[in-house]
Formats: sequence, structure tokens, C-alpha cells
Amino acid sequence: MEDIQNLRDCKRRVLFCFLMVTVWEAVSGQIRYSIPEETHKGSFVGNIAKDLGLELKELSDRGVRIVARGRSQYFALNLKSGHLYTTDRIDREEICGRIEICLIKFEVLREDKAKLFPVEVEITDINDNAPGFQSDKLELKISETTAAGTRISLQQSQDPDVGINSIQIYQLSNNTHFSLDVQTITDYVKYAELVLEKSLDREEQAVHDLILTATDGGDPVRSGTAQIRVIVLDANDNAPVFTEAIYTASVLENVPKGSTVVSVKATDPDEGVNKELKYSFRSIVEKASQIFHLDSRTGEVTVVGNLDFEESSIYEIEVQAHDGGGLFDRSKIVILVSDVNDNAPELTITSVLNSIPEDSPPGTVIALLNVQDLDSEENGKVTCSVASNLPFQLRKSLDNYYSLVTDRTLDRETPEYNITITATDKGSPPLSTQKTILLQISDINDNAPVFEKPSYTAYVPENNPSGASIFSVKASDRDLDRNARVTYSILSSNLQEVPLSSYISINSQTGAIYAQRSFDYEQFREFEVQMKAQDGGSPPLSSNVTVRVFILDQNDNAPRILYPSLEADGSALFEMVPRSAEAGYLVTKVVAVDADSGHNAWLSYHLLQATEPTLFRMGLHTGEIRTASAFADRDAVKHRLVTLVKDNGQPPLSATVTLNLVFAENFQEALPEMSDQSGDSTPQSDLQFYLVLALALISFLFLLTMALAIVMKLRSSRKPKLLQCFGRDPFSKTIPTFPPNFVDGTLPYSYQLCLSSESKKNEFSFLKPNAQISENVLIYWHSKLHEFVFTVPRSGGGSVLFPLYST
Repeated sequence: MEDIQNLRDCKRRVLFCFLMVTVWEAVSGQIRYSIPEETHKGSFVGNIAKDLGLELKELSDRGVRIVARGRSQYFALNLKSGHLYTTDRIDREEICGRIEICLIKFEVLREDKAKLFPVEVEITDINDNAPGFQSDKLELKISETTAAGTRISLQQSQDPDVGINSIQIYQLSNNTHFSLDVQTITDYVKYAELVLEKSLDREEQAVHDLILTATDGGDPVRSGTAQIRVIVLDANDNAPVFTEAIYTASVLENVPKGSTVVSVKATDPDEGVNKELKYSFRSIVEKASQIFHLDSRTGEVTVVGNLDFEESSIYEIEVQAHDGGGLFDRSKIVILVSDVNDNAPELTITSVLNSIPEDSPPGTVIALLNVQDLDSEENGKVTCSVASNLPFQLRKSLDNYYSLVTDRTLDRETPEYNITITATDKGSPPLSTQKTILLQISDINDNAPVFEKPSYTAYVPENNPSGASIFSVKASDRDLDRNARVTYSILSSNLQEVPLSSYISINSQTGAIYAQRSFDYEQFREFEVQMKAQDGGSPPLSSNVTVRVFILDQNDNAPRILYPSLEADGSALFEMVPRSAEAGYLVTKVVAVDADSGHNAWLSYHLLQATEPTLFRMGLHTGEIRTASAFADRDAVKHRLVTLVKDNGQPPLSATVTLNLVFAENFQEALPEMSDQSGDSTPQSDLQFYLVLALALISFLFLLTMALAIVMKLRSSRKPKLLQCFGRDPFSKTIPTFPPNFVDGTLPYSYQLCLSSESKKNEFSFLKPNAQISENVLIYWHSKLHEFVFTVPRSGGGSVLFPLYST
């Protein structure tokens, strides 16, 4: 026994020495951490206490603090946790610029020993800056005579990031004249040059718009662009060109002075002075020069004298256009003078009727007209016409006389006609004269009322107030007076169960439809009604129309939870979750329905309350409750979740259900938690206290039982049946191996202890427990510790080992 205790003390000293060497190595060396830039304020950097080998309570006792360098203090030490954390947002580019390895150095002072420990924190770069150009627009001017292969330097892009996060690629938008040549100065410094691959032609394309893109190699990739506008400068390499070889114009002989006869136009693809054109007459007779004038700037030919068709009917003039560089082009102008038709026809109405009945037969004569024109030849030939959409036509009776007659049955729906008769000569341009005859049509009842639409569709929200107007129909009658007075009525509907009058009514004069009751979308969703419109003629005429009424759903039904089934207090029964469940394990699913439809029946599921919100997540549209992380030993065994089911109505309606979850591997383990309704409020410390107390009591009872068993066996040593479990030599000096058999003992569980007499090991093996409550409890002899030990499984996994007694 004494040798065993000495061996244990020796092991403890060796372990202590090994720990001290490890801590000394950690303290004596350089402490270095690494964090990415842009880390939020208060972020964890490292465990100073652990790296210095100090306990948390020693940090303040030994005066451990940070000695910073420079003006800015980026880190602080939490004396309660021993953690080093950031005190501000850290921008690597602001601190180190383009230095690839960015270090912030400071010292940790231990005042009790007046010793400094150097600490370095490396700030690693992240791709938080996109490449950029000094100017996002660049304008280049290049002459169209520039030779291919010419190189033009471009502005360099800037990226504050370093390494792979800096600029890696330059790209140029697709074009046929330019390419991009990228020059590398260092591994991370590149600039681009624009190379002219194809000769430019300003007349073909005067401006080239390019996009230069700089891209870095970070993740995610960032890029910056600049617009490059290349302006091609002009050279005088094109002569003016007239748009027409011969310009032909026709002008009336009575055209007023100052009128434009024709405009000549020449184009020059050049620009600037090379594009400025002047026009002039090159060859013109003296008489024409007194009649026509050419504007040297615009090319317009105007009339400045008097034209006479009988004196000259055609003029031919040669015109010239020249640019500022001395290049020119020539064209020809042909002006035709036309005779003037200056007399319009005269139209006279000799007789006319003012009113006829609408049932007059076709061919009824309305009026007699006479037509005259003082012009001659084509200008004096006249034709008369009436609008083709009117039920009338003109018939020629004698020379220069026309009769206006009806050509089809008249319609009283048009109570009167404005008949316009047009007399037009064949001059160029033709002249015409118009006369209008007003003809009244007397009415007969020959038209039934006509609804505005062939069918109507009405939409009525449910829960509408009784007596409210829900729709209106309108019919018109083309007759007049009494024949056009329309009244409305309801003929029938597809509602067979109840009288139609209990649902809707109609105003016979206006056609307004009223609801007689409040509609319920869940009761019925639509119905059809036959409406009748009837006029006041004799006999009366009528027409029917179908009105289809749709009841619109309102959000008047809250969601109803189908699963899990609810108890009287609104909570669901217990659900058991295996302790070994991984993240994403489907715990249960909330199923709900909504009696509404459409958007009002779109349900969403939300997790309102949870004992540990980070341990569970709920599908927004599926209602599935899954584990967000694996169950840990520190997590509570029993959980209470409050879930909300909400529809998409306005305002939304909702229902809640409370779920009780227990983490256990089998029902026997979960049963105590399910039966204990107040278990959630019991502190973890109280549970541990009761567990330790129970284990101590069990150990005491076990030792007492073992002692009584030994005494009983010594007293009954003469009975061979009680000595069967002893060793083969009951008088041996070695410790006997005996298997006391405790069945149905006084402990809160029962077990059987037995060891074969053939065994050479000084330890006990316990067989299967007899009671269900001791299924996972094991008591055995530990051969290395030479002790009886008692193991009990922990709620978070693993087991707790307790010594029973020592040899």
C-alpha cells in the first residue's frame, strides 16, 4: 500500500515538471498572432494568459498589461478571460500601405518580475479594395494618318491591396483597331499601352469608345474600369459630292416671291475647314438669274422674279460646290413651270327634302344639284362625290346635273345626316367646292337595348356590408324618346338552394346591383346572374346579359395547426431527440392549414422562443424543425420551443404551438424528463449535488454490504456451498478471489457479482443488471488502481468514475 502511494506521488511530480517546462517554453519565446484586416471591434486575437502560462486570477495579481507602441492602440487585454481582443477596426492599407507583411508589434509587461514579452500581430490582407483609375474617362486624339503599330501610354490603375489581391489583368473591350500591351515592372506593378493595329479613317468612324478593365486576383474578384474615347483627327482627303446628279423641281407659275423652289445638297466626309462648303451658279442664262437666287451657304434656290408658263416652261442651271481645301463638285438643276388651276367648281342646289322616314325605300330622291367650272380642258372637268360611309349616292341626270338618292335602307339610330357633296376638278392641283345638306330621319322602334359588354364580371370582397352596391350594368337603345327608355330586371341565377332575392337586387332604372347579405368566400366563391334590359316601345324589345360575380377572399381565418396535436394548455406532447443527432437532424414538423386562399393562405413558420435559440432552426415555408448544431454535453436535456404559424394576409393572422423536446437515446432515459414538468427550472448545480450525494450513499451501502458478507462467510466457513466462489486454496496467503453474489439487495438497484475460480486476475467483473434503472451502472475492481470503482453515465455523454474503497 505504501509503495503504491509513493508511485502515485512520483507520477504527479513528473507531470508537474513536464508542465512547467512547457509553460516556460511558451513564455520565453516570441508570441505571434495573425488576424485578417477589417476585423470587427472586440474580435478575439489570442489567449495571452494561456501563452504566458498564467492562471486567469494571476493576470491582475501579477500586474500583466499591454505596453503599446505608437499613437494608436489597436488591442486590449481582458483580465477576466485572459483574451487579447481588438479595440478598433483595423485597415491594413492604412497601417502598412503596400508592405506585403504587415505587423503590429507591442509588449506584454509582467510587473511582478519586470519582464517584457514581445508580441507580434500579423494583419493579413483581404480583397477589400477594387482597382481604380485616377480618372474614369480618358480622351485621346489621333490623326487618321497615324501609322499602324503606334503605341499610346495609358494611365496606371491603382489597387491598395497587395499580393494576389492586387491588379493581375488588364483587358480592353472588343474592337478592330486597337489592342492592349501590358508591361510588368514588378510582380505586382503593371501598366498598359494602347497599340494601333489598323489604320484609322475618320470618315468611316470618327470616334472609338473603348473600355479598359483592371482586374485583381482576390476572392471575390474585384475590378475597375475606365472609358477611353479616341477622337480621330481629320485630313482633307475627300472632295464634296452632290447628293443628286440632276435636281428636278416643279413650280407653279403664280408662286409667291421668296418661295423655295429646290435645295441642292453636297456632302464632304472631312471636318473643320475641309468640310465647309459654298454653293454657286456656274452656268445660267441672264433671264433665269433675274428670277432665281442661290444661297451660297444653304444651297436653297428661291424665286425672286415673276414666272410665266407661257413665256418659259423649263429652266436648266449648272451649280457648283467647293470646300475650303479647293476641292469641288458640279450638278444640274432642272426647274419645270406648271400651269395654274385658279378657278374652283361652282355647286348649286336646285331642290332638296328636309325630312324622310327611316323606312323609306332605296332610290328615294333627296336633292337636285348643278355643277359649273370656268377653267378649260383638264382644269375644267368636274366630278361630284359623297362620303362612301353614308347611305346615299349621286346619279348624273343631264349635263352638269346630279341627283342625290338613297342607296339602302336608312337607320333611325342615326337621327339625322349631314350630307356633304364635293365637286372636284381635274386640275393640278385639283380645286374643289363643298355643299352640306341636313336631312332628318323620323324614328320607329326597331332596335333592342344593347348592353355595353357581351358579359360582365364583378369582384366582391367577402364580408361586404348588406345593402351595398357591388356592380352596375348599362344598356343603350338607339331609338328615341319612349322607344329608348330602358328598364332592368333579374331573370335567373345558378343559385338553386336559396331565393335569388336574398342575395342580390337591381335598381330597375339605373342598373345598379346591390348585395342583400354579406357574402362568405368559404361558403361559395362565385355565381352567375341573367340580367334583362327592356325598352318602352310597342311592342317592347329586350336583350339579356350574364353577370358573373366572384367573391374575393379576405383574411378572416387564422391558420389551424394539424400537427402536432395540442393539449388543453396549447402545448404539444414531448418529442424525443437522440443525443447523437448531428446538425440538420429533423426533429419534427409543424403542419398547419388555412381556410382562406391565395396570398391569405400562404403560411410561414417562425421560431418565437427557445430554451437555446442557437440549437434549433425552423424552415420558413416547410415548418420543419431541425437541429442547428450537434448536441453538446453543456446543453440542457429538455427544451421548450414556441413556434408561430402566420399567413400572408393583411393584416396577417397567426397561431402558436409550444413543443417540448427531450434529448435522450431511448425512452427509458427520456421518461424522467417527460414526467418532470418543472425540470427546466432546476439549476444544473442542484442536479450535480444530488448525483454526488446519491453516489456517496451507494458507496457507503456497498462497503457495508461487503463487510457483512465477509463476516457471514467466515462464520459459515464449514458450509462448502458458501465457499465455492473462493480460490482453489482457501488457506493460501494471497488475497482470495471471491465472488459475493448480491441479489435483490437494499441498494436502489440490484446486480450480480461473480468471478470464476479459474481466474488469475485480482479484479471483479459485474454481469448484467437485474433492474432497468441500473442498466448503464457498472461497479468493478480496477486492477491498476487496486480499488473498487463505480461508474455512472453523464447526461452529455461519457461517464463519471467514483472510488468505493481502497486496499
